[in-house]
Parts: sequence; C-alpha cells; structure tokens
Amino acid sequence: MKITAIGADISRNDVSCSQDLIKNLENDIPQLMDFGAHSAALTNITGDDVVISAFVPDNKLETINKEIMNILRNNAEDLGDISGVSEDPENAGEGISYVDAKINQDFFPDAVILAFDTYGGESFVNDVASSAIKAASSMDNVFDVQGSVVNSLKNIPGVGYVSDMTDDPVVVATIENIESVGVVAGAMVGAALGNKNVYLVKRGSPSYIIPGSVIVSVTAYMNGNVIDLAVPIEQRTRILNL
Repeated sequence: MKITAIGADISRNDVSCSQDLIKNLENDIPQLMDFGAHSAALTNITGDDVVISAFVPDNKLETINKEIMNILRNNAEDLGDISGVSEDPENAGEGISYVDAKINQDFFPDAVILAFDTYGGESFVNDVASSAIKAASSMDNVFDVQGSVVNSLKNIPGVGYVSDMTDDPVVVATIENIESVGVVAGAMVGAALGNKNVYLVKRGSPSYIIPGSVIVSVTAYMNGNVIDLAVPIEQRTRILNL
C-alpha cells in the first residue's frame, strides 16, 4: 500500500483557487475508488495549487495516477502544470508535483502532507521542502517520508515526465501511530518555517504574499479523513499570558 499525491496549478489566476474549481474536483475525486483506490481526497489547497491524494494498493499506483491526471485535466480552468507533462522526456517542462510514499499496513493509513506555493517560482522552495523531509526522516513512528523536489528529469508512474523546472513541491510522511501525527507535523512545519520568507497558511488560503516568499499548508490525511492542521498548530504555538 502507498499514498500517492499529485499537486498542480490548474487555476485561472496566480493567487487562489475558485470555489467552483474546488467543488468540481471534490465531486469527481470519489471516482478514484472505482479504479481501486482505498480512499482519495483533495487534501491541500495552497494559493493556486491543489493536491489530490489517495491511498492505493501497489499494483494500482499507475492506474490511480492516470485517473488523478484525468480529473485535474477535465476540471482545469487553465492547463497550467498539466501542459508540462509529456510522454516524451525531451518535451517535458514545468509540470505537476508528484510524490508517493510507502505505508505500513499493520497500521491505519495515516499521513502528514505539506504543500508549498510560490508566486514567482522562487527556487529556494526546494530547500524549504528538503528541510521538512529531513525533520521527519529520523522521527519515531515515521514509516516513510518523500518529497516531489525535482532536480532532474522525473518519470511519474502512469503519467509521464516532468522537468527540473517543476516547482511548488509536496512532501508526504506516513505515520504508524496516530498520536505521532501532531509531533511529526509540528517538526516538519517548524523546519519549513525556519527558512527565510516562509509562511504557514490555512487550507484554501490565497497567496497574498510579497513576491520572494513561500506559503505552506499542512494537512493530516488519516484513514481517508482530511484535517487542516494549520489552526491547531497556530494555537499550540501561541505564547501563554501567565
């Protein structure tokens, strides 16, 4: 079993996702279960980027990836990142952000998902995502952690190729113990925010930021349920007035 997550900019503008786009995606995503997904959801909405995630059997990975792409393509207000995907490596361009991670099947399928958005494709966002990956990689009860950072040509199973111009990475950590979800998410977000000009936002927030900045959303995807962790993390990090 794996979790697969595909992020894409298919919005008609550069700062947000319309309610119509979100509604249409959420209406179509349940179709993925007909193709073999254990569960699937619109896990992250970050600026003008969306992330569709699914828990899938290993032998259905390519099929589900292909169907996620169909959903993105069919509902796109602008082809954006979809147009950068190519079956021919030489024609690959700035495309979708893709990541998959292994799940320990002795536990419920739980994951923490971070999605990043930039206004101008700021290159340091890859370093920010890598910080989150490193923070989670040695933690207890993290079974696997992977990111979509592309440093060279990347082949996405069932979909095609994208080039190293691909930005707005997605990071996924799979968790073995539900009580570790908050611990891991807090560490990953803390590592990301320690970088310059990085801001935590709620799921669905527009990228109203000064160019040269990065926003990040964080969700827990637990046994098919999506929980926006930005608000509880904000509450936990407030200074108490004692």
